[in-house]
Amino acid sequence: MALMDTPRANRLHIAFYGRRNAGKSSLINMVTAQQTALVSEYAGTTTDPVFKSMELLPLGPIAVIDTAGLDDTGELGELRIERSKEMMNRTDLALLVVGAAEASVPEQGLALEKKWLAELRDRKITVIGVLNQIDRISPERADTIRTELEDEFGIPFTAVSALDKKYRPPLLSAIIKNAPTDFETPTLTGDLFAPGASVVLVAPQDIQAPKGRLILPQVQVIRDILDHKGMALTCTADQLPEMLAALKEPPALVVTDSQVFGRVNALLPREVPLTSFSIIMARSKGELSVFVEGARAIDKLKPTDKVLIAEACTHAPLNEDIGREKLPRWLRERAGDGLVTEIATGLDFPKNLGDYALILHCGGCMFNRKQLMSRIVEAQAAGVPITNYGIAIAQLNGILERVTEMFKK
Repeated sequence: MALMDTPRANRLHIAFYGRRNAGKSSLINMVTAQQTALVSEYAGTTTDPVFKSMELLPLGPIAVIDTAGLDDTGELGELRIERSKEMMNRTDLALLVVGAAEASVPEQGLALEKKWLAELRDRKITVIGVLNQIDRISPERADTIRTELEDEFGIPFTAVSALDKKYRPPLLSAIIKNAPTDFETPTLTGDLFAPGASVVLVAPQDIQAPKGRLILPQVQVIRDILDHKGMALTCTADQLPEMLAALKEPPALVVTDSQVFGRVNALLPREVPLTSFSIIMARSKGELSVFVEGARAIDKLKPTDKVLIAEACTHAPLNEDIGREKLPRWLRERAGDGLVTEIATGLDFPKNLGDYALILHCGGCMFNRKQLMSRIVEAQAAGVPITNYGIAIAQLNGILERVTEMFKK
């Protein structure tokens, strides 16, 4: 996979926050060395968040996010600010931008920036500051203000002018130095087998499978196996008996699509470790122990309960869609016909989580870890159990212990 083909969900997300005309878009353009964001002398040019993917060594693939001004006004402005806040759920590293003009007027104060810094910190987001537009003040004054800002905000500040390319290296250096290293797990499967071992992947090619390609989790797992010197062997569910018979020794691991858990479990000797692509994603993107505990709430569902089914991507559902048809049907078979299920897709996530008895989330392959973890935190704050598709299906099939036991070692 080419570097620029790295899915956005697997990139370190770096977002710029600040007032209108603090120069966020100009800084984005300086960092990316491209005209990524629209720049204008008029306040409020950036409306919706703007994403740009790039490589920043030694960090690797990153996604840079430009956001609307923190001080936007009017009804539309409030919506733009809300979108900027939503971006916090994706942000691994935040750059809080302060314009030199605002910072030079002590009586004006920076209460708004402090408020946003507090919210970023509440979300456990690493924050660094940028004093921008120093071309408008003297070098001595810029250095004084930068020091004062560091003392006042308690975070490191870098003084730059987005109009001068010489400030690009120190800004990139500050980003690299402060970037979190735990924004994604180091491996999907590499700790589950020894180098040279065979790993069998069961990938049904049914009506739900995209034509001419594998789904993203399957591709990522294959790449991870190869990166860790394993041998990835792929088949469909009906080919699994032939695959197992062709191997001299049992595979070190079998990873299957969760929807055929029942069939694969019946065919596989108990001593062969079994899990699913969705569960691997749950461990990588979220908190596996939370999802496992959440799945146990399935057995406590009542016919009068309501379940939220959340999907990270938006797609046109086909017949027997897992989120809209199969899971709701299986849950009603367990809890009763009166059970209500509701769908939330993409960035939509209800505020009224307390109305639900359970949240069922997809694997989250289109989300970064920060984004899915934010949803887990929201669910826990509302006191609502949360699990993911694969773990829920394992619970419904009575094999939850089997398909998660290898992660406890």
